[in-house]
Formats: sequence, C-alpha cells, structure tokens
Amino acid sequence: MTSQTHFPTVGIIGAGQMARMLIEAASRLNIDIKLFSKDLAESAALIANDVVIGSVENYAELTSFAAGTKVVTFDANEYEFENLRKLEIQGQIFHPTLSTIETLQSTDLVKKLLLDSQLPFKDADVNFDRELSIQVARSPHGQTVVYSVVQTKKTDEILTEVIAPAPNLSDAKASELQLIALKISEIFNIVGVFTVEFLDLGNDKFLISEIKLGPTNSGHWTIDGATTSQFENHLRAILDLPLGSPTLVAPITVMVNVLGGQYLDMYKPFLHCMAHDPKLRIHLYGKEVKAGRKVGHVNISGHNLEDLLDRAHHAADYLTGRITE
Repeated sequence: MTSQTHFPTVGIIGAGQMARMLIEAASRLNIDIKLFSKDLAESAALIANDVVIGSVENYAELTSFAAGTKVVTFDANEYEFENLRKLEIQGQIFHPTLSTIETLQSTDLVKKLLLDSQLPFKDADVNFDRELSIQVARSPHGQTVVYSVVQTKKTDEILTEVIAPAPNLSDAKASELQLIALKISEIFNIVGVFTVEFLDLGNDKFLISEIKLGPTNSGHWTIDGATTSQFENHLRAILDLPLGSPTLVAPITVMVNVLGGQYLDMYKPFLHCMAHDPKLRIHLYGKEVKAGRKVGHVNISGHNLEDLLDRAHHAADYLTGRITE
C-alpha cells in the first residue's frame, strides 16, 4: 500500500537491516519505500508496506518491482548486472549507478584510480594501530556532506564497536581524511552514502583500506549521534534533495553491535536494559537470533567515553545473555 501523495517512491533491492533502517528514515521524509525481497521473513520486509517477492535473476519480477519507483537503491552485495542494465537502458535510475558499483568491485581498478590521484591505498598486509571510518553523502548534482571520523573495532572480523568522533585524532588530521573521502566521491562519481575505511599506521600515516557503498554498520551511530542519520541522508542524496547536517548532537557517541547469543526471545532483556539505563538507544532488527549474527546495536551519547563504553557494552552483553545482572 502506498500513500496518495506526490512524494516519490524509492525502490530497495534487498531487505536486510539496512533497508529496515532506510524505511524508518523514509517515514520522516514522507517518502514511500518499495522493497524487493527474497521472502517476507527478511528484516525490512517485516515492517514494509509495499513488498515484492522475487529474484533479481528473474527479469519479469524485477520489472514489476521497479514500476512506479523514482529511483532504485540497494541493500545487497550481489548484483545481476544483465537484468539491471536492461532496466537502466529503459530509463530506470539506480543510485549508486551500476557503473560505480562495477568499478568498485574491481580491486585493481580501484587501486589504479586511487594511486593515480595520489591517494594512499592498502595493497598488502601491513601493521596498524587502529581502524578509522568516515561516512559521506553525495547527491547527483554534487552536493556533499561528510560525517566525523570514527574509530572502529572488530572482533573476529566482525565490527563490534564504534566511537564517534575518533579519540586522539587531531582536527587537522581528521579534516585531511575527510577531504580524501570527499575526493573519492568525485573520483568514482558516487551518489548516495558511502564509507571510506582507513588504517591508522601511527605517526600520522594512514592508508585507505576499503570503500563501501550505501549505509554501513560503522555509520549506525549517526541514527542517534548526528543531526541527520546516514540513512536519511542516503535517501535525500539519491533523490537529489537538499542534504541534512551531519554534525554531532553530543560530544561523544558510542555504538556497540548486539550479536546473537543465548536469548532467542530478546524482549525481556530488552525491557531490562530500557529500565536499567533509560538513555540507551537500542535498535533491534527483527532477525532470527543465531550465534554471532548481528541482530541489533546499542547507541549512547554523552561526555565521558569510558562511562559510555561501559554502559553500551553492558547492554549488548545483557541482551545476548553473556551477563545476567
């Protein structure tokens, strides 16, 4: 069901948690979302008003989905370019564009373009002190906003913690990394939100480690820690609407991922965490709980980093049953 207004409809291929959070952001902009999902049990399909069930490998199903959308974006890592290109030839708008997606899938081409632009790119295993990340939003006519540089932490290659802004990073160096991210948006003609990940080698040396299209896990802090979330700015950008402010709403925001644990039903621990610490912002994705699977995240903002980390990790651990008090 769609609203009877002149506001646009955005199509999303894929129905995971990124699409779910895009739906939440779209409601604030009065934008309709049309989902292309594998089944009705996917995270975003559980809350969507308009869902088409199908596969990108089926051109007829894909065409039915795209009908009536102003622009189509993605919550997917696999692309059926042959069918998508057919739609593009017929006038369907995709953001990010198919050419941008294909370019960024070629590691060799990405490396060449970055090195040609004199940007430092990781091309071998290196020792590093920490990982940093930046979200950028860019519209078709070139308006851009860049978010604060954040520090990320992984456990067994899974993102578990984000601190915004990154501690112990000078304003000058943060600005330098933000300018690199903005330059990348132009090099690859990216439309929408994307993330640039950096390796901090120490001694003010940094390497670009990865470029990721669309809203990403390391930007979930923006839902509660920035004036405009990465999800809202992604929608604004792909529709060529004025972009929202990325400024911080508090000196520090911490995001901790909630990974599947002992509790298959997380409602009671969810209520406990709400009562225990009312300033927590807990986001659950409606996904089936499996060990190690990302099923939600916790955001909290304030002034004291150590205190915020303790509270966010305590909530995430309680939600998954690692602690019981």
